Amino acid sequence: MPRMLDVSDDVRAEIGDEEADRLLAGDNAPGGYDCTSCRTPGDSAQERTSTVLFIGDETAVLAFAHATCLPSQVVQVTEEQLRGAVRSINGNAQPSGGEPDRTVPEQAVLGVTSGLVLIAGELQPALVVEPTTPVVRPGSTAIGDDFLPLLIEQGFMPLTQITAVPPVLHGWSVLLAAGQLHAVLQPNAAGGPPVAWWQAHQPLLVTDSWRAAANKHQQVLLFAAPAGSIGRQPREDLLRDALDKAAANGKLVASALPLAGL
Repeated sequence: MPRMLDVSDDVRAEIGDEEADRLLAGDNAPGGYDCTSCRTPGDSAQERTSTVLFIGDETAVLAFAHATCLPSQVVQVTEEQLRGAVRSINGNAQPSGGEPDRTVPEQAVLGVTSGLVLIAGELQPALVVEPTTPVVRPGSTAIGDDFLPLLIEQGFMPLTQITAVPPVLHGWSVLLAAGQLHAVLQPNAAGGPPVAWWQAHQPLLVTDSWRAAANKHQQVLLFAAPAGSIGRQPREDLLRDALDKAAANGKLVASALPLAGL
């Protein structure tokens, strides 16, 4: 039976015309599936469904999502991320327990915390990123902290107060896999699929309300502040207070990042 599948040009280029045509004809596509973004049932025979191809270093996984949740796209991820996502789908992944997850980028360790932030009377899903030490510009021997200038150069917006949702930063996205947070993706300087700016060692568990808000808005707000500006806050109200103080002190940037998902 033909399926109501969206297969983007990028996905078709990766899997080939023959495989894409088989999917559209229903030969290799599932009827019912769990949307890899919102984790609720979908039916490719009854509703528009997106094909999302995740490519690792050695393998690739073709996933399905409601077209209203995610567009058809290709996302480049690490092999470890891809295997972790498959384990999550199979129910074998170990949750991170909701604590801020950490990874080691080029210059510093980034702390990433998820939470809901109230803006203009509506709860917005947010990620707050804060390095544990000052970040210097690659190749620089100077002493200082270039974390915010580097992000501003990438298109993030400086904030002095949090009164409105920041603009969308196109080319960047937040990767949700099997309903858990796996990475923040940025444009690939060499062209091609996006690459990880930050990635979790283990999938970061998010709350149902956070995931629901992310799927409602189809984007996540990313707030970033220099080391020592936010700290590890045990409650969302305290996190918001810390964000407001950082903004008032000129130490906060933000953007809205679209969702990617597996």
